[in-house]
Amino acid sequence: MATKTYRGSCYCKRVTFEVDVDLQATGTGKCNCTSCWKSRWWAVQVRPEAFRPLTGVDELHERRPEVKSGRGGFCKHCGVAPYRWVDPAEWNDGAYVSINVAALDDLDPAELAAAPVQYMDGHADSWWSAPAETRHL
Repeated sequence: MATKTYRGSCYCKRVTFEVDVDLQATGTGKCNCTSCWKSRWWAVQVRPEAFRPLTGVDELHERRPEVKSGRGGFCKHCGVAPYRWVDPAEWNDGAYVSINVAALDDLDPAELAAAPVQYMDGHADSWWSAPAETRHL
């Protein structure tokens, strides 16, 4: 599979975006940390230049108020978190956007099922290891 442009949104469609990604080459990720577990976050990571917010950036409520507006968060109207910006840190090789795959409106479920999944044990702060149990993720 090659890079494909997907359109995404929150439930009420006030927040919309486009993203260019090859799901087979990039893969997806699931984590068992408290935040990911409670929000059922299943993500694909893309470089900022592959992500284009289209509408509703001001409709997102950032869960960490100290972060600048438009960094991600959840829609103030429907509660869906379509994406999150991640700044460069010692554990990553540059900024990226974490896209909630459930927010990709035109993603064929067969494409998602075929994409590789990396599991992370964030609950134990062992981000580079898979947890012993992943079936619930």
